[in-house]
Amino acid sequence: MLATLEGIEILDGADELAKMVVHSDIAQNYLSAKKKLKQDKKAQKLISEFIKMKEKYEEVQRFGKYHPDYKTVSTDIRVLKREMDLLDSVTEFKKAEKELEKLLNEISGLLAGRVSKNIKVPTGNPFFDNMSCGGGCGSGGSCGCG
Repeated sequence: MLATLEGIEILDGADELAKMVVHSDIAQNYLSAKKKLKQDKKAQKLISEFIKMKEKYEEVQRFGKYHPDYKTVSTDIRVLKREMDLLDSVTEFKKAEKELEKLLNEISGLLAGRVSKNIKVPTGNPFFDNMSCGGGCGSGGSCGCG
């Protein structure tokens, strides 16, 4: 009975934390940027074109430089991506998305750290994610696990 009650309390706390995140300025900024992106007709047109071009690009990549359209498709997708990435709505959305991801990663790190310093949590930064101690301490290298 105690474990069930404890589990309910943990879930209630998680629900409260989720509500706090959703109502945070960072999450609200993300939702606003997402809405703006969805309403931007030019951005939606370019995103749709990019998805179609990505399919062509993946097909061409299977054969690499030997595919007759390799150079054209590779150039076209880069030009289209650059055009898409320069739109304000896309830039704002990506920035807001990164901020929300950073917040969620920080929360994950804090929660994991309260349980144990050795729990691996993705940081969103591949350099730090690869520096974890998992399996490294017994291999003869020094990893600083404590």
